[in-house]
Amino acid sequence: MNSNSKSTPYREGLRDGVPIGLGYFAVAFSLGIAARGAGLSALQGFIASTLCIASAGEYALFSLIGAGATLLEIALVTLITNARYLLMSAALSQRIRPEMPNVHRFLFGAAITDELFGINIARPGYLDPVYYYGAITTSVPLWAVGTALGIMMGNLLPGRIVSALSVALYGMFLAIFVPAAKGDRVVAACVVLSFGLSWLFRTLPALAVISEGNRTILLTVAISVLAALLFPAREMEADNG
Repeated sequence: MNSNSKSTPYREGLRDGVPIGLGYFAVAFSLGIAARGAGLSALQGFIASTLCIASAGEYALFSLIGAGATLLEIALVTLITNARYLLMSAALSQRIRPEMPNVHRFLFGAAITDELFGINIARPGYLDPVYYYGAITTSVPLWAVGTALGIMMGNLLPGRIVSALSVALYGMFLAIFVPAAKGDRVVAACVVLSFGLSWLFRTLPALAVISEGNRTILLTVAISVLAALLFPAREMEADNG
């Protein structure tokens, strides 16, 4: 009976990881084409995507490798590009059982992505490592395989097909935050505000110079702090009661 209770969250993770993996595969395939231009082999691309599960971070990585950057430059740029995952790690750390072994904490931190963060933070209660590992099982391998296949196939596929495949990733984002926004007006307002500010950051010349990774960090911190100050969790719980 105990094994059944553990297998159910794992199967749920496997199920929820499938659409994420399909979106990853499409995006990673286009990244593989960039990796091939930087001179990486399929095996090298596979290893890179296994260790660095981040589209913007890997694109910066492959671009710097192609430009002949030093190891220090590559490390610094990758750190800055992926800095938003520090915020996600901090949020997930508040949902970890105090007695959870450190090995689980390490594995959580090694496999944080926007999508995996979204489906795990949306589940009530403490984080379930079994569910997390199930989602990783069906998503991360497709990311690594997509990069390797992109390197092997190069530019054989038309760019329009690769672009069309990547639309699945945006659909997955909608599936993550729309239910939460429908059930909470504060969350819905934060989503709308983030869309509007993201558009301004891309449009206004003075703000467009900020990189995507730094822009995500600034907006996430600013909107989260504003929502926490105006609508603290205690007040929201009291209203619901």
